[in-house]
Amino acid sequence: MQIRSLETADEGRWDDFVAIAPAATFFHRAGWRRVIEEGAGLPTHYLYAEEGGVVRGVLPLAHVHSRLFGNALVSTPFCVEGGAVAADAGARLALEASACELGRDLGVDWVEFRNTADSGSGRPQKPLYARFRKAIGGDEAALLAAIPRKQRAVIRKAEAMGLDCRATADPDRFYELYAESVRNLGTPVFPKGLFRLLPEVFGEDCRILEVSRNGRPLAAVMSFYFRDAVLPYYAGARPESREIHAQDLLYWRLMRGAVAEGLRCFDFGRSKAGTGAYAYKRHWGFEPEPLHYEYELIGASKLPDLNPLNPKYRLFIALWKRLPLPVSKLIGPHLARYLG
Repeated sequence: MQIRSLETADEGRWDDFVAIAPAATFFHRAGWRRVIEEGAGLPTHYLYAEEGGVVRGVLPLAHVHSRLFGNALVSTPFCVEGGAVAADAGARLALEASACELGRDLGVDWVEFRNTADSGSGRPQKPLYARFRKAIGGDEAALLAAIPRKQRAVIRKAEAMGLDCRATADPDRFYELYAESVRNLGTPVFPKGLFRLLPEVFGEDCRILEVSRNGRPLAAVMSFYFRDAVLPYYAGARPESREIHAQDLLYWRLMRGAVAEGLRCFDFGRSKAGTGAYAYKRHWGFEPEPLHYEYELIGASKLPDLNPLNPKYRLFIALWKRLPLPVSKLIGPHLARYLG
């Protein structure tokens, strides 16, 4: 068993393994290496296990180093998942051991493995996030019937608002909605280049759906497509969209379109317990599944707490919400790339 660093010439072999590994996700695809390096300016270390010339496992990593937010090797920033995926326990353990050794060589505070399931390693975990997934299928009537009654009523109201919902191929137009939305939440916005790269790298597996009224964009979502699932991932909306349920229409049309396309899973992504997003997804009938983010502490003596629910960030969030939008778009990307 050998652990190797991914080269461009081997990306096809990496993705061939991801395509067949049951535990692999969209976030294990090799294209994320370019997105993270070029879109966020972070160095990556994509490791794969090889035996007899055959790929046996993959572990994507990026080095996130900031005076404000710490020094970490993360698998993988900007992604819900990204921990080691392997054909057997030996390959997984070899990959994780190599990641920890790399972390020590880089002098990081911790190595973070964003696992979907508990690896059984005994490493400390931080039960902060849950993901929300649900099977979808059947016809439109069956799909609607599977949504809780109160949310069905909201969807009907949204459908009656005369809103236009259609696909768009313009990441810059999407970015304007996204940037305003995250500023209003008190969060620095990711670099615009990251959103330009995503459709360029992933093609038809990255799509944008937009809701507008009289030509004015109100809400949009950038979704990923992997195997039989659609993953609405980045979303943005103007404040006035709430009263006309533009986002509800957006997710309903995305779900309806996925069923028409023959997809079988709607992956609503991750949310932090105790947040509005967490409650919103439950309102749609999705149940939380805890994510098992594990940490190998190297230079640090305790688990990191880079969490907007942390009281020490309360003042920063309140001030950020009051920033003029152009200012937040100017300085936000310099901070956000360390918050992936």
